[in-house]
Amino acid sequence: MSTIELTKDNFDEIVSGNDFVLIDFWAEWCGPCKQFGPVFEKSSETHEDLVFAKVDTEAQPELAQALQIQSIPTVMIVRENIAVFAQPGALPAEALEDVIGQARALDMDEVRASVSDAQQAEQAQGEQGQQAQSS
Repeated sequence: MSTIELTKDNFDEIVSGNDFVLIDFWAEWCGPCKQFGPVFEKSSETHEDLVFAKVDTEAQPELAQALQIQSIPTVMIVRENIAVFAQPGALPAEALEDVIGQARALDMDEVRASVSDAQQAEQAQGEQGQQAQSS
């Protein structure tokens, strides 16, 4: 499968409409991005059941900012609408395959429970802060 270009207009549709999306954040001027591009493309041909997408950070600065991308290339994996991996740097082919394997092996019920626990803890911490301010 070839890669899809993600934009702020199609991001939500692509990511929420697919269970497993790999995203390569890149820019034309970035040397490491150009080195990583063929690795990402080749992996997309190996894993035809997954969605491989690219975000040109120069053309989509709002998207890169919203996802807190601070350096490129950055690879992100989103499973079932949860970002389960994000790492800057050009990965060698073996490392990318390893990351994909690890992401495939995740128990998404456990991931969702962990995210829920973290959100509840954050909310409780915020409520404690508000109570302390009002006393």
